[in-house]
Amino acid sequence: MDFTIDPRTEEFRRRIADFVETRIMPLEQAPSAFDAHENISLDSLADLRAGSRAEGLWCLQLKPENGGQGLGRAGMAVCYEEMNRSIFGPVVFNAAAPDDGNMMVLEMAATPKQRERWLMPIVEGKVRSSFAMTEPHPGGGSDPSMMLTTAERRGDRYVVRGRKWFITGAAEAQHFILLARTSDDPRKGLTAFLFDRDQPGWRIDRRIPIMGPEEHGGHCELVFEGLEIPAENVLLEEGDGLKLTQMRLGPARLTHCMRWLGLSKRCVEIARTYAAERFAFGSRLSKRESIQMMLGDLAMKIEIGRLLVMKAAWELDRGGYAQKEVSMAKVHVANLLHQASDTAIQICGARGYSKDTVLEWIYRYARQARLVDGADEVHKMVLNRRLESEGAGFWRWQVAG
Repeated sequence: MDFTIDPRTEEFRRRIADFVETRIMPLEQAPSAFDAHENISLDSLADLRAGSRAEGLWCLQLKPENGGQGLGRAGMAVCYEEMNRSIFGPVVFNAAAPDDGNMMVLEMAATPKQRERWLMPIVEGKVRSSFAMTEPHPGGGSDPSMMLTTAERRGDRYVVRGRKWFITGAAEAQHFILLARTSDDPRKGLTAFLFDRDQPGWRIDRRIPIMGPEEHGGHCELVFEGLEIPAENVLLEEGDGLKLTQMRLGPARLTHCMRWLGLSKRCVEIARTYAAERFAFGSRLSKRESIQMMLGDLAMKIEIGRLLVMKAAWELDRGGYAQKEVSMAKVHVANLLHQASDTAIQICGARGYSKDTVLEWIYRYARQARLVDGADEVHKMVLNRRLESEGAGFWRWQVAG
């Protein structure tokens, strides 16, 4: 088993690390760099995005013919972790959700004509995008079979009616991927569509207030009241919506984990620095066994997370689906991020709880990790199903050749 990375990936990692350290992280201490929803302001972002493009660090995840660098999932794991050393990092490199997952699935599933119309403007940074799947009760969430939003075919168009919510980035998005029901077939009843913000027949009902800082465009509730979508804007074929969802969500869950590992490492970094500088009861905090155990435990769990993520990335790169690998990584890293931010705040005391560091930002952000793209319990249930069907084969090694 080879755990080395190639020199090209290491060069990207090194350059990203330098860009994050010198260009992005200083803005975390500047109130003017934040927007009203605690993300980086669009003016500050525009300048940094221009810089990352100029240095060839833009859209590393896509193929060269689509404006990327063809880094592959394993290379992305290395680089995304480095990007999210800063709370602002991924979006600067056009590697943040939901654009990241949308670009990757459009690259895989869209026709050449659709890629030109819907993918390339996102790649070029001209527009943002959103993925509209989740619905309010009793509609579809982790279980897409419960989806209630419908798309009725009328000639060469589909008419969409229904409601979606917690749609990330919707308030800033121009391009949308929409999942809707086109039949009652349990496997082929859903279809994926592309639509533009400026089309009539839909609206944003509200931007849902949440506990933590928000992605650009927030998390919105959408209402569809007769949106008409041309048949040419169907992704794949009618009835392939579940397939499209699986193509998108697996890799997107994994890229979340890649980024969360970067934030987890940042928490440890801040806590270690504080523990090395802070004296209490006659000695540095870093010399106390209790602090050493807390930090050592986090270091171990971060490395476990990196191995789970890299195993899943390797499986995807070799053409596998990595369903159980992604689920294991998702559960572990989501919980790790919450523990890392909580432990770092505990070590830093009142300073960690204040806004003098980014720890409180990460802590509030971290709580969503155990919910987005499938709650912990759903992934554990999926893993148990695989265990039931595979038995001892659940842990089998892949044999070369």
